[in-house]
Amino acid sequence: MSTFIVIPALNEEKYLGQVLDNLKERGYNNIVVVDDGSTDKTYEVAKSKNVTALKHIINRGQGAALQTGMTYALLNNAEYIIHFDSDGQHNPDEIEKLLAPIKNENFEACLGSRFLSKQKMPLKRKIVLKGGIFLIWVMYHIKLTDVHNGFRAFSREGAKKTIMTTDKMEHASEILEKIKKNKVRYKEIPVNIIYEERHLKEGRKGQGRFDAIQILLKMIFKKMGT
Repeated sequence: MSTFIVIPALNEEKYLGQVLDNLKERGYNNIVVVDDGSTDKTYEVAKSKNVTALKHIINRGQGAALQTGMTYALLNNAEYIIHFDSDGQHNPDEIEKLLAPIKNENFEACLGSRFLSKQKMPLKRKIVLKGGIFLIWVMYHIKLTDVHNGFRAFSREGAKKTIMTTDKMEHASEILEKIKKNKVRYKEIPVNIIYEERHLKEGRKGQGRFDAIQILLKMIFKKMGT
């Protein structure tokens, strides 16, 4: 079955090449990198690694980049789609662990969870994530142990049921809303995220405190409008 790895990338020329090499070494050849308006050589790095490289002329946001990649994958007969980070935080050896329940147990989506693996992480990050878990329960009544983990897997039908319409980081909440609304059969899977100093710098990918407030307000206004 065809598995597509979708990688949104913004100014990741320094790390993207190694991420792609690691995936290809493990036999993943259907790799789609979506350069979301980078100002460095991210797109050129992707092209040099002989993977599918798509490009947004302007920076639209991670949600838009993921949806561009998923749309391409679906148009090219993907049976399974993986969301994978471009900065080396995800372990390619855990992809099959995410796919197993979809292939063998009829689930439509598998969501990576740092808390199920009891992973150690910075206290500040843990507090923020725990707050997100509570908020998602209040807003959408979906009970999860980790709500903003970008390591995900979808079946073809699961991907069709979770098409994103939000461009920026609020896509993570929209995916969960769609899972609940469209009755997507999902399962959480323990994964370990790699935390290095470069991953912890606030704002490295445009995710600062102001962005978090904007996401919260958008969620509230959208909920009030339904």
